[in-house]
Amino acid sequence: MNKKRSSMRDRSSVVIIENEKVVLIQRNRDGSIYYVFPGGGIENDETPEAGAKREALEELGVEVKINECISEVEFNGTQYFFLSEIISGALGTGQGEEYIDKNKDRGTYLPMWIDIISLSSIDV
Repeated sequence: MNKKRSSMRDRSSVVIIENEKVVLIQRNRDGSIYYVFPGGGIENDETPEAGAKREALEELGVEVKINECISEVEFNGTQYFFLSEIISGALGTGQGEEYIDKNKDRGTYLPMWIDIISLSSIDV
């Protein structure tokens, strides 16, 4: 089943919650600051769970255990959100292309813990 997607690409994200805080990536791009859940596009040969694990390692520098899928959102493809927990690694040591390739005009990526109660007041 090789369906061709033009601009649509399925994505996987991890939702990591510890001590009433959640891991988000602060993006600073073109003068605006916003936050995204760590994640990215699922490769052709990957399950959504495998994609989420790979993205957590690339973007955060941590290995995660994938638990249940807490949300599926249809938006330019399907976006999967997996409740996950860190099993090893150090947050902020990600080596994904976002960090290595400084020529791309993609702004900055900064993984951080955010208080869950403040989520309603920031741009996620």
